[in-house]
Formats: sequence, structure tokens, C-alpha cells
Amino acid sequence: MKIAVVTDDGAVVSAHFGQAAYLAVFTVEDGQVTEREMRDKPHHGADHDHHHDHNGGQHHGGGLFQQILPVLQDCQVLIGRGMGQPAFAKLQQAGIEPILTDIRDVDTAVQAYLDGAITSNPKRVHQH
Repeated sequence: MKIAVVTDDGAVVSAHFGQAAYLAVFTVEDGQVTEREMRDKPHHGADHDHHHDHNGGQHHGGGLFQQILPVLQDCQVLIGRGMGQPAFAKLQQAGIEPILTDIRDVDTAVQAYLDGAITSNPKRVHQH
């Protein structure tokens, strides 16, 4: 199994899925992390001039999500500290379990998932 964590630096879980620059991806076998890699993630703010219509359904769930999905295709879980409702729903539709947590430390969040000690906080889903 692979667990992706949204991050800007590999250490702190990002507060916003769409704006984070990286994914820390953990490979887990027999309940233990066997590999960790950093992947670039398309994100808002990268060559983003902000001249688009937020009412057009593309914000956090349209075009940007279609760019992110290939980076996540081998992951079963995505941990973050916040994301928009469209992205949350599209992750679920793609078979990826989104978990939004208050935990800030990447390694602590992954271990909490492996220990069954983490639940998704629905208050961390933003309405767009």
C-alpha cells in the first residue's frame, strides 16, 4: 500500500491540498514503512496568474485535479490538513481515501494511520 501526504517541505502536513508543492509518498508492507519518496505535485501558485472563474467548477477539482491524479494513481490513501469539497469527492471517486487531520507532522500522521489512530475531520473540508 502507498500513503501520500500533502506537504511543502517533507516534514509538515500541508493545510491546503491544492497549494502544496509536494507529496511525501510512503510505501507500506506488513504494517511497516519500507520506502519514502518525495514527488512534485501540480499546485495552485505554480505559474498561476489567478485569472480564472471560481464559479466555473474548475477550482480544486477540475483541471488541476486531472494533473494531480497521475501522481497519486498508485496511492490508496492521501493525508492532508485541508482541501476543497470537489477535490475530496474526486479522490473518493478515484478510489483514494482522503484523510484530513489536525496532525501537523508528516511521520506522526502516517504512523497514526498505520496504528488506526487517525480519523478524517470533516470540518477540514473547505466549501468552494
